[in-house]
Amino acid sequence: MKVAYRSDIGRIRLVNEDRGWAEQSETGLAFAIVADGMGGHQAGDVASQLAIDTFREVLQGTTAAHSLDERKVLIRQAILQANEVVFDMASRNDQYHNMGTTVVAALLQTENGVIGHIGDSRAYKWRDGVLSQLTEDHTLVNELVKSGQITSEEAINHPRRNVLTRALGTDAQVEVDVRGIPWAPGDLLLLCSDGLTNMVSVQEMTETFLLDELDLDGKADRLVQLALQAGGDDNITVVLMHHAEDTKQEE
Repeated sequence: MKVAYRSDIGRIRLVNEDRGWAEQSETGLAFAIVADGMGGHQAGDVASQLAIDTFREVLQGTTAAHSLDERKVLIRQAILQANEVVFDMASRNDQYHNMGTTVVAALLQTENGVIGHIGDSRAYKWRDGVLSQLTEDHTLVNELVKSGQITSEEAINHPRRNVLTRALGTDAQVEVDVRGIPWAPGDLLLLCSDGLTNMVSVQEMTETFLLDELDLDGKADRLVQLALQAGGDDNITVVLMHHAEDTKQEE
């Protein structure tokens, strides 16, 4: 497994409220998570960091000896525990009132993986020249598209496109979307915040992954630069995981 992680404050924001983490255990199980925080008075970065820290604490020490169904339970438990921690902090501190975060996370083994998410941070898989979106945004605009009230094209520039219908830490109870995915040699997984997907098209992402002259590190850099060149309106965070024979983490 190769891993590359990048996070950039962007061109507009004063604080980077995105957080990310990726790691591979000695047993071969790989973890990754991206969180995009929100909340007044710089509470967003507190929410996203708490979510990442809790997720790590729950999962570190986990072995690869888990079935796919067991890992689905595990990733759901880790995200729900993060929800408890963030909600508790927000409830007990006025300065953190209503803070929350999106989260998209992955647990990968040799042949398959599990994706869990809340909000509009996304997961994509690249296989055989095709980029597939693995998550569905929990947003008002996505609900409008699904109900046929607006088109996908109208959703791109809709004035309320950033309104979430679900987030981590804003309520005591939250639903986590969890799914299993095939994971084979040559596959590449992208986890990212909406600072990437609101600025960079699927076509541009595809063109990036097709550039054989760029290593995983270079592809992560290019994705961030494309978002910055398009305006960099938000924080941008990218985690790339490549199912490769040699194991390397690129910083």
